[in-house]
Amino acid sequence: MSKPSSSSVLYRLIAAGQLAHKAVLVPLVERGLEPGDDAILFELGRAGRTEVELGEELGLPLDFLSPRLSRLADRGLVERRAVGPELLPGVALTERGIRIRNSLADHWKQLEDALLGELKPKHAKKLGNILRRFTDLLQF
Repeated sequence: MSKPSSSSVLYRLIAAGQLAHKAVLVPLVERGLEPGDDAILFELGRAGRTEVELGEELGLPLDFLSPRLSRLADRGLVERRAVGPELLPGVALTERGIRIRNSLADHWKQLEDALLGELKPKHAKKLGNILRRFTDLLQF
């Protein structure tokens, strides 16, 4: 049995993951946002949602999501308004929220391009599939 080495692929994957996580947090911290706020902004960037729909999509209970949405509303990033064809009470991004969401998405894309930039699209897709299978194996 070999011992773990800093030159192993798994070691480098872990190191890259930790550094990528820190890099993703930089624009959040610069804007006074918290980890996870980006997931809310990205989800609301697709369309306004009721709080229940948003919570289900993100896997967050309402008692955790509601205070977070209130904080984002206080910062002018989301607003409460009627959403969907039934015009149910919900939340949607403000213009400021859209700008910040787009800025976060651009930053995410730059990191993704740095990771996959040297790979051909076919190889990038294959890497994504390999990582998906690996994470599936690790979930309990």
